[in-house]
Amino acid sequence: MMDIQEQRQGEVIVLGPVGRLDSLNCREFESHLLSALNDSGKVVVDCTALAYISSAGLRVLLVAAKQARATQSQLSLAALQDNPREVFDISGFSAIFSIHPTVEAAIASFG
Repeated sequence: MMDIQEQRQGEVIVLGPVGRLDSLNCREFESHLLSALNDSGKVVVDCTALAYISSAGLRVLLVAAKQARATQSQLSLAALQDNPREVFDISGFSAIFSIHPTVEAAIASFG
């Protein structure tokens, strides 16, 4: 079971996965993330406590990005740490997602 911190800031839902996002817990995170997108239409994934992301974790984010596009929702990532950032850069995901240095900057980007 994955620890996922969730908080609301106005109309934005901030989800903070803790630890590793991999094949063992990606389904749980996916259901949280898709449900948050359905609820508010504006979601920030706070990666401050995300130490590792596998290809299964990347797939979850890709599914969420496609849903966000299809429903005109907004999805941003914030505070990517070195290891996950490297995975994003190598996989080309850095070009797909709106990535911000802080949660506040991500929220502000929604306008």
